Formats: sequence, structure tokens, C-alpha cells
Amino acid sequence: MKLVQLERDALLKPLQAVTGIVEKRHTLPILSNVLVERKQGALMMMATDLEIQVAARMELGKGAGEDAGLTVSARKLQEILRALPEGTEATLDVQNNRLQVRSGKSRFNLQTLPAADFPAMAEPGAVQATVSMPQKALRDLLLLVQYAMAQQDIRYYLNGLLLVLDAGQVKVVATDGHRLSYAARPLGAEQEKREVILPRKAVLELARLLADSEDAVTIEIFASMVRFGFGSTVLTTKIIDGKFPDYTRVVPTNYQKRFSIQRQALLQSLQRAAILSNEKFRGVRWTVSANTLRISCTNNEQEEAQEELEIAYGGEALDIGFNITYVLDVLNNVDSEAVECSFGDANSSMLVTVPENREFRYVVMPMRI
Repeated sequence: MKLVQLERDALLKPLQAVTGIVEKRHTLPILSNVLVERKQGALMMMATDLEIQVAARMELGKGAGEDAGLTVSARKLQEILRALPEGTEATLDVQNNRLQVRSGKSRFNLQTLPAADFPAMAEPGAVQATVSMPQKALRDLLLLVQYAMAQQDIRYYLNGLLLVLDAGQVKVVATDGHRLSYAARPLGAEQEKREVILPRKAVLELARLLADSEDAVTIEIFASMVRFGFGSTVLTTKIIDGKFPDYTRVVPTNYQKRFSIQRQALLQSLQRAAILSNEKFRGVRWTVSANTLRISCTNNEQEEAQEELEIAYGGEALDIGFNITYVLDVLNNVDSEAVECSFGDANSSMLVTVPENREFRYVVMPMRI
């Protein structure tokens, strides 16, 4: 039975949208598979890891045939379609519990598992809040903060991103306990306050899938899930149950020592200095004095890198250390011409802001060097 016949790229598009979350090795073999269904005149593909689910839909039009479906190895199907010449047609046939992929004189027979066994997420119940915003706006917010999320931290609520709807704004916050990134932007309408923690994997996948366009993404918040709908794709994720740290207490508001500096110049100086930083501790020392920022790194071999940059600064001298990776992260992920660095004292955090975006703040804790 013919499941679908389409141009290679038309099949690849929904497949690539869903396969990003598929784990290569899994205790449940069906989680390595993608669900391929022809349903109500549309082709639907879906993948899940039990925490996140991504579905992509494509209209086939009238005469598409009766409903049918199966699950097949996501990796193998994607690699076969990618390897076919551009512009060729591919046919997916179901034969004796196998999926045959045909294109020209090529034939591939793949093992399948029943569509009925696919562990699709249950419907999440009543919607608690709904907002809509341009895909580019949400994507930009995620890219401004996602690098500050923790990885495999025992404090599981840090392995994700806090999404807040409040006072006509959408806010995103990420922290690993050593640095914190915050960004916000206005929404069209006031919303009742809602806070959810999105898992790290869902955030990274969402940032990958969202288009750099003004097309809308709809965010629906449920009791234990959040659903993002954009274009023909729907990403549903469970939320992390936990209490996120109070970010308002972490972001300083009264720092007096500050200077502005060209982002690219600072980034390049730090990249050079990082070559000789200690591989384990990644420390960098900043010595701030009248109109000068001196950057220095040393390592276990007694090697040393020094960089000096001119700044407009007339405040008290300051000697402070940071993890160089944390400073590089923010400079690589904002796209402003200049950044502003603000300080309390040598034992306080540094606040990094950008002139073009008053709703972005990055706080990095000091380290002893």
C-alpha cells in the first residue's frame, strides 16, 4: 500500500523538524523511531523522548488515500532521504510490516513497529494561559539566555529555563548558580502571572526550530506541560517541577563603578588570553584602573597572557577574577556594538548590559585567582 509519494525535500522538511529530539540509544526501541501517519488528508510525523514531543504536519490534498501509519527508524529514514539526489521523487510503501522507500531505481526496505505502540503524549487538559508573539522575538530571547542553563546539575530546576508571563511581558531567565542571564520583551496584552521551567533539551530544540521571521508562535501553558505551535510544527514539553531561584535578588541595581567597551575588541582580547588560561579553573583576572582594563591569564606551566584595552573609566581601581568561559559566553551571544560592565567591589558580581536592549542583564559571580 502506498503511504505517500512526494518530492524528497517535501518529505525531509517535516522529518528534520521532528528528529532533533530522537535519542540514538534508548531502552525502548520505539523511541528511536518516528511515527509516520497519513491522516485526514495530511501527512503527520511525530517523535518523542517521553518528556518532549514534536509533531509536523503537511497537507496532502484530496485523494490522499485512507488513513494509515507506522513507526520507522528516524535516523535511517532521514539518512536515506538525504542521500537521494535533490529534486527526485520518493515513494513510501507499506509492505508486510516493512516500509519500502522507492526513488528511481533505488529501493530500501526498513523494519517498522506498529503506530498503535507509539507513546504519544496524552492531551494536557485545560489551557491556563495563551500568548502569541513573532517567532523571531521568542528565538532571540532564547538565544540571549540559553547558554547560562546548567547541565546535569543535581538542582534539577537549574537544568532548564524559567519562562514568565507577567505584566504584559514575557521574561526568560537561566542560571547555573555561577552566572545568570535575563531577557524580556513586551507582549501585546496583559496576562495573569504564570511561571514555568522548561527543560534544557526543549529550549535548545525550540531555538533550533523557530524561524527568523515575524510569523507567529503560539504558547499554551497547561498544568504540567507547555505547547508551542508555529508553522506546521507543534512542540509539546513537560515542565520541570521545582522552585526557580529569585532572579530579582541576584540582579544588582546600585553598582556605581562602570565602563563601556567595544564588544568585539573585548571578545578578541579574551579569546587570545584564554589560550593560556588554566584548563581546569578557566580563571581570568581583570585589573581596572584609570582609563585602562588589563586582562591576564596564567596556567600551571607558569605561562602568562596579558592584554590591555583603553576604556573611559575614572572610578576606583578594581582587581577582580572571573571564569573566562562565562564572560566569553555573553559576548558571543549578544550582537551589540558595545557592552557595559558594572561592578560593586572585588567580591561582588559583574553586571553586563547592552545599550540597545534595556531588558537584557547578565550577572557573573567573581572567582578567587
